[in-house]
Amino acid sequence: MPDKKEYEYAIIRVMPRVERGECLNVGVILFCRSKKYLGMRYHLPEDRLRALWPELDIPEINDYLQAWDRVCAGQSDAGPIAQLERPERFRWLTAAKSTVLQCSAVHPGLTLDPARELDELFREYVL
Repeated sequence: MPDKKEYEYAIIRVMPRVERGECLNVGVILFCRSKKYLGMRYHLPEDRLRALWPELDIPEINDYLQAWDRVCAGQSDAGPIAQLERPERFRWLTAAKSTVLQCSAVHPGLTLDPARELDELFREYVL
């Protein structure tokens, strides 16, 4: 039986009013060093976001998430952070921020398939 590999993940949250601590999970970032995997999935539930924070600029949040996704994928046109190695990109994306988009603490796990694990975490924590 194949060995499970260690991975790390964080939940991406929209937190429009940082001082209140209210948030909504909108995505997951997963990094597995041994499989050379870094992936991200997100979904903006516009109705829920508008119900909680009517003033939120959802297109702007979507633009930021697209930028994070491009950095995560290491796209050449996504700036200097995107050119870093996977571990550094993961650490940059999951670093503590005082902005509308934030990540949870980083959590560990074991998996045979990081992409499948990302899908499962996304279903569990976001959808």
